[in-house]
Amino acid sequence: MAMEFDHEQEARDFEDHPPALFVDRKELRLWSFYRAIIAEFVATLLFLYITISTVIGNQKNIANCQGVGPLGIAWAFGGLMFVLVYSTTGISGGHINPAITFALLVARKVSLPRAIMYIVAQCIGAISGVALVEWLQKASFVSGGGGVNTVQQGYSNTSALVAEIVGTFVLIYTVFSAMDHKRKARGSHVPVLAPLPIGFAVFVIHLATISITGTGINPARSFGSAVVYGRKQPWKDQWIFWVGPLIGATAAATYHQYALRAGRIKSLGSLHTQLNNPV
Repeated sequence: MAMEFDHEQEARDFEDHPPALFVDRKELRLWSFYRAIIAEFVATLLFLYITISTVIGNQKNIANCQGVGPLGIAWAFGGLMFVLVYSTTGISGGHINPAITFALLVARKVSLPRAIMYIVAQCIGAISGVALVEWLQKASFVSGGGGVNTVQQGYSNTSALVAEIVGTFVLIYTVFSAMDHKRKARGSHVPVLAPLPIGFAVFVIHLATISITGTGINPARSFGSAVVYGRKQPWKDQWIFWVGPLIGATAAATYHQYALRAGRIKSLGSLHTQLNNPV
């Protein structure tokens, strides 16, 4: 039996991390906590500056057929997400999206204070990034619609909400799968490539949903552009770009943790073992 146990331990070349504390006061005293918040702010600022500039540039040149089109916009969002996640994963985890942060909170991978501070930093970073676009390209920003997310003509609020839920589900499912340490076991996964499927997921989701909502799947992106643009319609539809992503994030986190990884069943099994074999 001992030999079988040792063999099992040897074969299991990964270790499940314990759930994050709901409130971890120790991390509030660490510089790494605040460094991560700064990284989320800067990354989200850069993300919104580049992507909204791309959207505005496309709107400006679309009349003379020189815009990058939906495909170019999708590449801008997906490609930049790959770059920024790659650059910030080692510092903050590379969330750059309140939906991702919320999903990790649901899965007990980040504490509540960290999740709140990340989301605040992401929203402020988004506003700052879009404000920079407006400052540099005032006329184009206004005439191009500010790069805001709204329900597109011909679609209902229900269609838009479902599109945001499904799109965010795909993104969060990809994030959890790409970052799953179990996939790194036995050389089956190259950690440095983890941001690649995340960026590609953002790319294909944009291809599918640009025509419906302009593609939100990131509440900070939708919020930042609505704040700076300041028109009525983006605020009228704003709830869709928060409710949809948060529902999609919760569903994906629950599916991955408790259906694919059977986290709840494992927890119950561990509790049963502890009760029957007290120390």
